[in-house]
Amino acid sequence: MSRPQDSDRCLATQRNIWIATVRPDHRPHMAPVWFVWTEEKLYLCIEPESVKARNLAANHNVCLALEDGTHPVICEGEARALGRPWPAGVVALFREKYQWDIGAERQYTQLVEIAPRKWLGW
Repeated sequence: MSRPQDSDRCLATQRNIWIATVRPDHRPHMAPVWFVWTEEKLYLCIEPESVKARNLAANHNVCLALEDGTHPVICEGEARALGRPWPAGVVALFREKYQWDIGAERQYTQLVEIAPRKWLGW
């Protein structure tokens, strides 16, 4: 599966990504989140009671887009919540990128792994 040109750099350096999920009544929900990219997967940490978490529990399909609309990087994928212990490499990447220790977090306590199925960009 090929990604848009220069997407590795963008996925490693951009701070925010928009995630679109589907509500049980089929209405879309979109929100910006912090994320990390490693080993061909995206990871984000969310509140377990949030709209996006409830949506993901019912429908694992997601669409994500980086903020740069001039050179878009869009990913369609499947999300799954990870149980603890979380991958040490992912925890370290969040610490490095955001100075955020997700392991000690008390609000955003659900780590979500997204496996890309399709990439779009132009």
